[in-house]
Amino acid sequence: MKQNKNENGSKLKIIPLGGLEQIGMNITAFEYEDSIVVVDCGLSFPTDDMLGIDMVIPDVTYLKDNIEKVKGFVFTHGHEDHIGALPYILKEMSVPIYATRLTMGIIENKLKEHNLTNNVRRKVVKFGQIINLGCFRIEFIKTNHSIVDAAALAIYSPAGIVVHTGDFKVDYTPVFGDAIDLQRFADLGKKGVLALMCDSTNAERPGFTQSEKTVGKTFDTLFEEHKGTRIIVATFASNVDRVQQIINSAYKFGRKVVVEGRSMVNIIDTAQKLEVLNIPENTLIDIEQLKNFPKAKTVLITTGSQGESMAALSRMASGMHKKISIGQGDTVIFSSNPIPGNEKSVTKVINELFRKGADVIFQDVHVSGHACAEEIKLLYTLTQPKYAVPVHGEYKHLMAQKKIVTDLGYDKENVFVMNSGDVLELDQNGAAVTGKVPVGAILVDGLGVGDVGNVVLRDRQHLAEDGILIVVIALDSATNILVGGPEIVSRGFVYVRESDVLMDEARKVVNDALDRSLSKNGNDWGKIKTMTKDSLSEFLWKKTKRRPMILPIIMEV
Repeated sequence: MKQNKNENGSKLKIIPLGGLEQIGMNITAFEYEDSIVVVDCGLSFPTDDMLGIDMVIPDVTYLKDNIEKVKGFVFTHGHEDHIGALPYILKEMSVPIYATRLTMGIIENKLKEHNLTNNVRRKVVKFGQIINLGCFRIEFIKTNHSIVDAAALAIYSPAGIVVHTGDFKVDYTPVFGDAIDLQRFADLGKKGVLALMCDSTNAERPGFTQSEKTVGKTFDTLFEEHKGTRIIVATFASNVDRVQQIINSAYKFGRKVVVEGRSMVNIIDTAQKLEVLNIPENTLIDIEQLKNFPKAKTVLITTGSQGESMAALSRMASGMHKKISIGQGDTVIFSSNPIPGNEKSVTKVINELFRKGADVIFQDVHVSGHACAEEIKLLYTLTQPKYAVPVHGEYKHLMAQKKIVTDLGYDKENVFVMNSGDVLELDQNGAAVTGKVPVGAILVDGLGVGDVGNVVLRDRQHLAEDGILIVVIALDSATNILVGGPEIVSRGFVYVRESDVLMDEARKVVNDALDRSLSKNGNDWGKIKTMTKDSLSEFLWKKTKRRPMILPIIMEV
């Protein structure tokens, strides 16, 4: 196997800034001497303990500190966990971006929303095209995924070639476009691949992932079986191939199609303009026209397959949707699997739909967009990399891929299961994790980026768990004598009208604490507040075994 010669002895650094140990927030820096290329820039969705947080984006301090080296961002595909953080990052650094057609179309929608269209240099790249960025050359290779125009990347560096699969599956019969370019992976294998960074999401699943086309046959069967009902299909907005197949079935059975949900409308609009979605004439109608057609002649394609509280399907299920109410005579199809962590909210929506009288189908109407074990083996066999770097997945997924690779005969020492922030240095002579760079999660809440940190989150959790008591005290500014209060206001702790005795006792405890602290501490309001808080907290713990947040407020009169 031929390998590229590295003339000057420098090593290639691979630095994942997110995306490992989790699903989402994918971003990886490739550094060689004075050049850095960044692959993807995704967000992740907040966990249950991130109260009030809208999304989580990666900490790119390392890129900001080395901005003069950063030559560009390249993107594998247009899912939120690969492009969602880009507008926030571009506000902090101006870097050119490179992506395939649909990926760029979706990115441009985001840039418009954030008023960044004029500030960012961008280039649409075709499959097979190579772009030069510093001392790197990047080639885009056709793959299949649950969104059109997904690409793998061959990253040519002076130290050798790294192949990054992006999210992929091997689909010999895709709905749109060509099958994955396995020939190109084999050609690279002959040239000599230094490292393969391969999608691990389905590494635990044996066998092959089914073709997206199999879902089309399932839809035909379901449409045949439910001829007398309105059909509502919930799926991911970005799964353009799935939307195409729903439209195909609707057209075949003479139904009109309504698209509902902002993200769904935006992506379908972009996909139509780029001609990666083919909608027969007079099939798509506006939501206002629904009333002009019999229910059994309509199909709704909607967002909300993950149980998101504000998505269209959740609003229909809870009766909050302004234009569509669900009931008897509706068949709701969930064409997706719950993302890990979303199971509860999906089940809640399914229960609400059943309660409304709808027929709900949520099994066997989905195939994954990620490669199972046999496809991962195929990629390794074609590319024959010297080193394996499993990416995209929780730790258990990365370890599942490590087992696949060692079963193929790779030495454990040549498989690197990394953490976000690790710096992997490699060339033909060896590879090792040599250090760490700062990484982390930046929380986005409304328009605030990074202004909610651990302390604020801890306070929110405290308030959510035990509530708050506000103690208002009025002191004479000249004599420091108590002239009003203490008044105690409770929110989320106890219902005051039903807890008169507890509140009276609490006021007495505060009075006693004030008597002690005023005689000792005079004008030191900090100490007065602390003593008040400590005494009340101890009393409430003894009485209720709860620790609400206590906020003493001293007013000077």
